[in-house]
Amino acid sequence: MTIEWRYTVEQGLGVLSVSGYLGPDAVRRFAGAVGWVVGRGSGPVIVDLTELRSWSAEGQLAIIESARRLADAGRGLELAAIPADGSLVPGGECPPIPVHADLAGALAAHGSGYGERPEDRHEWRTTGWPNGDDAGE
Repeated sequence: MTIEWRYTVEQGLGVLSVSGYLGPDAVRRFAGAVGWVVGRGSGPVIVDLTELRSWSAEGQLAIIESARRLADAGRGLELAAIPADGSLVPGGECPPIPVHADLAGALAAHGSGYGERPEDRHEWRTTGWPNGDDAGE
């Protein structure tokens, strides 16, 4: 089992939404999604885990590595709606990873008006993204 993802950029804020199970088999795909994120947009990235069923220790490590990768690119990573069956404990050398109860709270923390100007939105996603069309990765 793997993950599907959607990355949306609007008003200088990126949202990487992930669905499925972030386990050992999905770590590489997640790293690829983060590579996509690093190459597109600027500013902070909220990783929305609302549709994520669960994650493994390897999946959590992939999140931590992504925070490092984004920090190296001058961007921050935040989490929204982490799975109820786990918590993220970053290592001492990891940049801070703010955790929000849900995506609405994460967006509100930025006071961005995100979602109010769809004409300024750019979006990429995997073909299997839930409720998506066939726009590929």
